[in-house]
Amino acid sequence: MKRHSAGKRGRERAAPDRGAFHGGGFIRWVEIHLPADASGYPYDVPAIRATERIELHPAVTFFIGENGTGKSTLIEAIASKAGFDLAGGWKRSVLEEQTTDAGLSACLRVARDDYPSDGWFLRAESFHSIATQLDELDKQPFCAHGFTAYGGRSLHEQSHGESFLALLAHRLQGHGLYIFDEPEAALSPMRQMGVLSLLHRLVYHRSQLIIATHSPILLAYPHSRIYAFEAEGIREVRYTETEPFTVTRDFLNRHERMLEILLREEEAELRRQERAP
Repeated sequence: MKRHSAGKRGRERAAPDRGAFHGGGFIRWVEIHLPADASGYPYDVPAIRATERIELHPAVTFFIGENGTGKSTLIEAIASKAGFDLAGGWKRSVLEEQTTDAGLSACLRVARDDYPSDGWFLRAESFHSIATQLDELDKQPFCAHGFTAYGGRSLHEQSHGESFLALLAHRLQGHGLYIFDEPEAALSPMRQMGVLSLLHRLVYHRSQLIIATHSPILLAYPHSRIYAFEAEGIREVRYTETEPFTVTRDFLNRHERMLEILLREEEAELRRQERAP
């Protein structure tokens, strides 16, 4: 399979960013150099194996794709290459055991324009552990922080959605590299629209974000590139070409007909199972 670079179309056609909203631009591109004898996971993920280089947007880069297409795998490798613990959190994580990616991150090359003064890697499944570590730190007299950087309340005293919004609104201040893996997991549509404003604030304050998401709302952010992870590789797509946008649009425009088809198919399958010996 011929390997390709993703992002050339975006450089040719993307409209220039307006005014100060050009982001941090800390990482310009990521190259994937797989060993010739590499086999097994994650080297045999089709999108990763077929891609040689990805051009990142200086403000926001989105990764989209079905589960198992490699978007979280690549975003973890980029986070590891950038110095984050794979358990999540800030760069100098307080977790005792560092979880690193010894595989794919070693196959990455990145081109940097600058180094951020802040950073955070958000993983929904490990955010609880980070919140616990913050609680423990607050009990220590030498580093009691009163959660001032998180809205003045323990993250455990807030819902997952509230704690993520508190992180965005209070802890992340800008000139940072922020990597989020499906941040919309616990956010209502209204809260997701609120996140758009907070992302815009971070971009204004010279931040760069890399986000894996299924949210058609987050994907609408204008100062961005969107990469779709597919069996043929990773390709740049326009917002209105993305599956989250088209599926949501079609369902909302024809929800009664879509429900009729989906539920009828499920009922037919249930009847087949009942007749099976």
